[in-house]
Amino acid sequence: MSEICSSFPTTGSLYFWAAHLAGPRWGPFASWCCAWLETIGLVSGIGAQAYSGAQALQIIILLSSGTNKGGGYFAPKSVFLGIYVFFILVWAVLNSFALKVIAYLNIISIWWQVIGGLVVIIMLPLVAQTRQPASYVFSHFELSSDSTGIGSAPYAVIMAVLLSHYCLYGYDAAAHLTEETKAADRTGPFAILSCIGIITVFGWAYNVALTFSIQDFSYLYDPNNETAGALVPAQIIYDAFHGRYHNVTGAIVFLWIIWGSFFFCGLSVTTSAARVIYALSRDEGIPFSRVWVKLHPQHKVPVNAVWLSAAIAILLGLPILKLNVIFSAIISISTVGWVGSYAVPIFARLVMAEEKFKPGPFYMGRAGKVVYLVAFLWICYTCSVFLLPTLYPITWSTFNYAPVALFVALTLIMLWWALDARKWFKGPVRNIDKQNGDV
Repeated sequence: MSEICSSFPTTGSLYFWAAHLAGPRWGPFASWCCAWLETIGLVSGIGAQAYSGAQALQIIILLSSGTNKGGGYFAPKSVFLGIYVFFILVWAVLNSFALKVIAYLNIISIWWQVIGGLVVIIMLPLVAQTRQPASYVFSHFELSSDSTGIGSAPYAVIMAVLLSHYCLYGYDAAAHLTEETKAADRTGPFAILSCIGIITVFGWAYNVALTFSIQDFSYLYDPNNETAGALVPAQIIYDAFHGRYHNVTGAIVFLWIIWGSFFFCGLSVTTSAARVIYALSRDEGIPFSRVWVKLHPQHKVPVNAVWLSAAIAILLGLPILKLNVIFSAIISISTVGWVGSYAVPIFARLVMAEEKFKPGPFYMGRAGKVVYLVAFLWICYTCSVFLLPTLYPITWSTFNYAPVALFVALTLIMLWWALDARKWFKGPVRNIDKQNGDV
């Protein structure tokens, strides 16, 4: 991704990269697939952040009102859905009318997540009265088959990788701003690699801090514990603060820090989703494109695209009322869509004749083909894994509906291409230049 960004420094768009790398023959189809996959990933990403934020707030309310053991209020599914919808509506309103506010919130978001993340990572192990030894943190294996129904160790390991992979996408956003920076062919790749590096370090440190701070592993998933077994990190944080200070104030503060990260991320993902829908509508790649491409006369934002993405995200959350694996399903759809969109330009670059590619300053040379192949195969593997069940036995309440939802959506998109769109869709024709040679 960094090498491609270095080659196209002033057009930081997966949509454009896919079209240009695939050449005039396959460019329209590549950009069609890439744009739709990214749209699916971003729109469902709104739902993933809304669910995470609703879950964090649910636990904050529970602890603030007395904990699960002390008669606290644990929001039922209907109220949880209401919170989920409320967050999406707030993000849609802010993206429709308050761009100046969003600009300030984005600045706050950076410092919130850096400073807040450091506070949680450093303070949590210090607050915990007892800490697990390094041998437990780095070598002990827990299957947790009682809570998941999964009795296979290899299968459990595969499932454990999912959340990490979900957290490690979105770095293409760094490339979106390259056209607004100096020496974009250098700063773009650096921004992408820096994003991955920072996320990896912070995410790993957060998981290590949580694991060191575990007081009683068998108690974390207990539905009768203080957090109703609904959010394991929250129980770890509660145990640490209550064990030392015999109150929940510190735990609630930490959970507000975590909730803020979800809120800011959801706001940003809503912005990105609307922009992708707008771009695809501009090239008439979405039904009723003339509606979604309209800009607000005063604020100059694609307000209709904002509300379309919000409406779809809300619909994705409706199964909350009946299913127990809604979060897994939403992040599966989001990851397969978003990361799947990365696979399109990566595969196009993999099969592209080397002499046709005009590299930028960041160029991998002969090693590039191997890196592209590994990246493409890894994306195919992880996208497949995200479609597997996460809870057993499989019932209507534990069924991961992500494969069904994706199959229906992608089938309709491909049928539309085969029957009609291939006759007129030319990709991002307003942006394509002659920087690279044709394949």
